[in-house]
Amino acid sequence: MTDFNHEFLEIADIVPAFVPADLHTSANSGQWIDMKYIGRLLCVLFKAAGTAGDDPVITLKQATNNAGAGAKSLTFTRARTKIGVIGSTPQWTIATQAAANTFTPTSAASPGLIAVEVQPTDLDLNNGFNFVQMSIPITGTNPQLGAAFYLAYGIKYAQSTTPNELI
Repeated sequence: MTDFNHEFLEIADIVPAFVPADLHTSANSGQWIDMKYIGRLLCVLFKAAGTAGDDPVITLKQATNNAGAGAKSLTFTRARTKIGVIGSTPQWTIATQAAANTFTPTSAASPGLIAVEVQPTDLDLNNGFNFVQMSIPITGTNPQLGAAFYLAYGIKYAQSTTPNELI
């Protein structure tokens, strides 16, 4: 059963991956997040409408520290999307794929939210891979505004003492 006696930010955190940027001008690499202190991580891209065919590619990597040491692919099989006019797309669509570290929604011409969830057990923990990063490589040749953030939940520390290792 969920404990509703806690405020959301006592059991979860919102961490910016990267601030709003034109996704077609440069690669946008998010901060590295340490999974040692959280139970799950939701990686979210929030994007404006762009040009058809210039679809963003959500890419996940894992590393052994917050500088990206030994970075390698972090594969996943599910992503959730809300593509279309904000307010008229209340339900998430679940997209399944063969295990890969990228997901490409066909969404460039519409605004949208794209989310991928990660658990610590998805990482190569035996070899010291505790850190996760979401990035979006250069997206096509036309302007498309986007920003990304992480929702970290199942926090394993008191919210008033956020450890530096989280990011």
